[in-house]
Amino acid sequence: MITSKIDQLGSEKTLAGYGHSSNIHSRSSSHFKPIKNLHQSFFNHVKTLINGLSAEESGWEQRIGSFVLKTSPGHLRLSNGGRVRARASLNADLKAVGIPHQWYNVVADLSVKPPPPLHPKTFEPVKPEDLSPLFPDELIKQEASTDKFIDIPEEVLDIYSLWRPTPLIRAKRLEKLLDTPARIYYKYEGGSPAGSHKPNTAVPQVFYNAQQGIKNVVTETGAGQWGSSLAFACSLFGLDCEVWQVRASYDQKPYRRLMMETWGAKVHPSPSSITETGRRILQMDPSSPGSLGIAISEAVEVAAKNADTKYCLGSVLNHVLLHQTVIGEECIKQMEAIGETPDVIIGCTGGGSNFAGLSFPFIREKLDGKINPVIKAVEPAACPSLTKGVYAYDYGDTAGMTPLMKMHTLGHDFIPDPIHAGGLRYHGMAPLISHVYELGFMEAMAIPQIECFRGAIQFARSEGLIPAPEPTHAIAATIREALHCKETGEAKVILMAMCGHGHFDLKSYEKYLQGKMVDLSFDEEKIRASMDKVPQVTRN
Repeated sequence: MITSKIDQLGSEKTLAGYGHSSNIHSRSSSHFKPIKNLHQSFFNHVKTLINGLSAEESGWEQRIGSFVLKTSPGHLRLSNGGRVRARASLNADLKAVGIPHQWYNVVADLSVKPPPPLHPKTFEPVKPEDLSPLFPDELIKQEASTDKFIDIPEEVLDIYSLWRPTPLIRAKRLEKLLDTPARIYYKYEGGSPAGSHKPNTAVPQVFYNAQQGIKNVVTETGAGQWGSSLAFACSLFGLDCEVWQVRASYDQKPYRRLMMETWGAKVHPSPSSITETGRRILQMDPSSPGSLGIAISEAVEVAAKNADTKYCLGSVLNHVLLHQTVIGEECIKQMEAIGETPDVIIGCTGGGSNFAGLSFPFIREKLDGKINPVIKAVEPAACPSLTKGVYAYDYGDTAGMTPLMKMHTLGHDFIPDPIHAGGLRYHGMAPLISHVYELGFMEAMAIPQIECFRGAIQFARSEGLIPAPEPTHAIAATIREALHCKETGEAKVILMAMCGHGHFDLKSYEKYLQGKMVDLSFDEEKIRASMDKVPQVTRN
């Protein structure tokens, strides 16, 4: 996004102090009337300053808050000796593009619709009543919806405004470090209260549960980003929250657990002795590192047995991916505002919500013939569901309690090695992403974790932000692409999904910096054994 920083040369007056308020102005509340007056003063002052500009000098529009200013790129000489300087900044993104008021449903634009989820016992397409023990009615509707756009409730938008819009940032220092002609941009979701993209769906999920009178929700979490996001949302709507966190991450990331507890959640390591599923896993392997599939089974078991409790999922399902499209909808407007079109779009994938959130709105533009970017999903080499898995109906959890979904899977029984990107340790890929991949609208690649952390260090030391382990996969792929551009001389525009910060993942960085990190690859024999247990489903 571009902002106008107005330096009044030769004068004691400056407008720098006015700029910060426009993100606050976006909330339509009477409490912010003084801010509106401040905006009007700011606008009037700028209008006075630029009145002397020629038509050529004032040839393009720049939005600040709800106002439109006439400026032009670069430096503009003012009649009184001042100048307007346009430059990229994080705060500018918050000012220039508003929060989308609708989520986008990519299913509406697919000529071949995705295969339906199946009942785990009958293997017939699930009905709404089959899902009602787990989800509130509105989320069930969204899961099966073919509407192109779905309105975001005002209550959700109000909470979104705490951190949205999120910034689109050009990684100029990384470009310089790599000596590449490519222009690298990243959409940064780490400014949310939980530090990742996950509140984008946690807030509406809890809102719809609260609307239906539900008092308790349960969930799983890997690295803890989803669990902390759900705990945050529950604290705002007054719901009780119970979380099963994958054992490997529970031990590696204690501060994520403390975040959840700070927001009022009860947290258990998974597998746990609380559920039948957990006890069965622990009996087979007392030192099990757990997996997202196991944690899902535990949470679903509790929800299914308690009428006053519903289940929330942080990735994989259609309605989750739907909520995340707020990312891509914002990003399209932000790139339009700076006159850029992405040639390559890159995001990490585990269950796929962050990747889908950024890429699906761009896929719409691609299907409409407006742009033609290469879209790349990047997964861990130790859990490569897209690049090594099979496209088949499989359970979403280890115990086989969830509906069967057509997805790229390593087998629901597969337990990935405990890599540091805990949020990517899932045996399957979101059905909708799997379907889009099968249709040829995107590509996939797998990268080992040492290369990912090497890229993360380069990014942190050039751009300043410490990324979570999950988006280090996107960073590594972006660096590969940028270095390829260096070889070919192509000035491609690379857009990357930066889904969260790594402030609670420093143990992982410590292992890398001390040379103790090792690359973990998937075990072919283990995958074959897991694949043998995938249900054999034949459908026309």
